[in-house]
Amino acid sequence: MLTTHQKNLAAFIHLSTFSKFFIPLGNFILPLILWTMNKDKSDFVDEHGKQAINFQLSILLYAIAAVIITIPIFLYVFAGSFPDEFFFNNHNVYIDGDDIHNASGFVILAILAAIIFITVFVIEIVLVITAMVKANNGEPYKYPLTIKFIK
Repeated sequence: MLTTHQKNLAAFIHLSTFSKFFIPLGNFILPLILWTMNKDKSDFVDEHGKQAINFQLSILLYAIAAVIITIPIFLYVFAGSFPDEFFFNNHNVYIDGDDIHNASGFVILAILAAIIFITVFVIEIVLVITAMVKANNGEPYKYPLTIKFIK
């Protein structure tokens, strides 16, 4: 039988991941502290704590992978927006209005990347709130696409 304290603690572990908005790396530090202090007292709190920490680590790993993939693409598109003389000569190069339209690929790519990152951010918030509600109701919750760093 789960106590109200166990449910609230598990919900607060999920909620504590939002501390990243106020404390650098708070989404790792605060849930980790709460989980390690209480993991031996309740299997329910232990499982929710693992889920919260694993999800935050997974999101971090996915973000790093996205940046590693995105940077070379941005550089390629950005470099293609300028004439070759801009990069390979020591002379002053004048970029006229005809060359500016080439930058549209860079702008479109930047907008698409922003949309993807904002979408992932919103999904993260929705999943954390869902996990918090499930924990508060005494139900188990597994975040989707989460790598089990802590088993």
